[in-house]
Amino acid sequence: MILSCQNITKAFGTDVIISGGSFHIEEHEKVAVVGINGAGKTTLLRMIIGEFEPDSGTVALSRGKTIGYLAQHQDVNSTATIYEELLSVKQDVLRMEQRLRAMEQEMKHLSGTELEALMEQYNRISMEFEHQNGYALQSEVTGVLKGLGFLEEDFSKQICTLSGGQKTRVALGRLLLSKPDLLLLDEPINHLDLTSIAWLETYLLNYSGAVLIVAHDRYFLNKVVSKVIELDNGRITSFSGNYTDYAEKKAQLRETAWKAYLNQQQEIKHQEAVIAKLKSFNREKSIKRAESREKMLEKIEVLEKPVEIRADMHLHFSPQITSGNDVLKVEHLAKSFPGNLLFSDLNFTISRGEKVAIIGDNGTGKTTILKILNELEAADAGAFTLGSRVHIGYYDQEHQLLHMDKTLVEEISDVYPDMTGTEIRNILAAFLFTGDDVFKRIHDLSGGERGRLALAKLMLSKSNFLILDEPTNHLDITSKEILEEAIRNYSGTVLYVSHDRYFINQTASRILELKNQTVINYIGNYDYYLEKAEELTKVYAPTPSNPGSQQPDTASSRESWARQKEEQAKERKRQNELKKTEDQIASLEKRSAEIDTLMSKEEIFTDIAKCLELSNEKASVVEKLDMLYEKWAELSE
Repeated sequence: MILSCQNITKAFGTDVIISGGSFHIEEHEKVAVVGINGAGKTTLLRMIIGEFEPDSGTVALSRGKTIGYLAQHQDVNSTATIYEELLSVKQDVLRMEQRLRAMEQEMKHLSGTELEALMEQYNRISMEFEHQNGYALQSEVTGVLKGLGFLEEDFSKQICTLSGGQKTRVALGRLLLSKPDLLLLDEPINHLDLTSIAWLETYLLNYSGAVLIVAHDRYFLNKVVSKVIELDNGRITSFSGNYTDYAEKKAQLRETAWKAYLNQQQEIKHQEAVIAKLKSFNREKSIKRAESREKMLEKIEVLEKPVEIRADMHLHFSPQITSGNDVLKVEHLAKSFPGNLLFSDLNFTISRGEKVAIIGDNGTGKTTILKILNELEAADAGAFTLGSRVHIGYYDQEHQLLHMDKTLVEEISDVYPDMTGTEIRNILAAFLFTGDDVFKRIHDLSGGERGRLALAKLMLSKSNFLILDEPTNHLDITSKEILEEAIRNYSGTVLYVSHDRYFINQTASRILELKNQTVINYIGNYDYYLEKAEELTKVYAPTPSNPGSQQPDTASSRESWARQKEEQAKERKRQNELKKTEDQIASLEKRSAEIDTLMSKEEIFTDIAKCLELSNEKASVVEKLDMLYEKWAELSE
């Protein structure tokens, strides 16, 4: 066992975060901490590293073990470069290498016992140097940086010039290279693209130490962890298995708790009714029996009513008007920034009712496309056309469309002045803003709270084309599930950027991947993308033979787009034909059964003419069904 937390309690004022919770982590174990926003996950990590002291209980790390912590936000302003910053973690190994080189020079001038003594010392240090992976040090640093999404040209950038997300990735790289016995990671994948997340999954699975992770990415948790620690209303509960195992066990426990609660409530009501009836007899014997039952009832340990997590959060998008069938047409779109071509000759269309996810590595231009469509950024070339009666609702991941100095009530009332104060409070309450929360300034809200407010505004907009930039960022898993259901039930059209693979799998009917400055179209969810990614990338977005070239072959790009369009048209035609064939089969099978029923009736099988007519029709139906079955089999392949 590497970490033990026994009966820990932590409160801030009257707000109890953790009440008498216990758990432990074994060496090499990979563990997730889950719970809704505000449940105390980050507080728990800060108690483990000693930043907070528990009000009671103990937090014990095994003697001689090291611990490393990645906070959600990094405030680093070093003038060192990215590469230097990560290399600094290995200063002991670098000094060891310098000592070895110096000893090699000394050996040239020594002999006899002095040389033997130095050789012995050299061999000892050399073995330790090899044990510390010193010979592959630079490639290890480079591998971690590339795994976390940095390009080689980024290595020389100074830390102080980086964005907050880039600083977090540098801090994560430092931590991974330092290799503590216990890694504490608070939202480590918030600033990673899909490729980097997949790399980190593999890294952590093979990590020799123990890992404790706070994350809301269910794919990530399913892949990495073998135990889940849940924080729920101050209680700590441990579950073995990955996130899916935890969710299934949690659902079973919740169902069992509800049944136990309802059964007890029913029994209490029954006993109260019996007591009342006995008292109504107004006889001494009956009253004594009633009093006896009352005493028994008082001794019952009344079960608490199970709390339905987020049962009071309601999210329902409803378009005010229906758009035309053609919602968006993008033609020959191009965008670059100095020294960085994002994409060129981009072409795609979106139809009414589609749920389309845009994916791709960091820096490929996903958010830029959304900004162009919302006219917050100008394209270098090309154009886009919105269909008839299309009204856009935009969710910005940075929440720049929110006014930071306004209160929550002002933010809603200024956009919707016809809403009454009660109506505004009801809407905010549906997004878990109650009481005095509605008078908070937006700049005082957490990232998750700002996200919920932005979703509330989006819901009120009644738009029929939702454009969402990282809508699940800062949302806990329960809120994500509510958003997933809202999008699945939405009758309008959705285009969104997300790194949450589980969310994409649950909501996307189509995926557009930005790769090698072009777009690849996948008609399916994330599982389909994983199945077809390698195959379609080779066809539609092959890696340029000259990596230094910044200009893709426009003619080739257009040809690829034409091929994609042709394949999409063929796929739609196949699906329509398949549906039509299935309907025809169902209709003929129904008629065949009707004929069989008719021919079993006496008034029919005694009427030779009618019987012959039905027999001929039956033969015709069977012949048509044979042809349709064959056609269905071909279309299904």
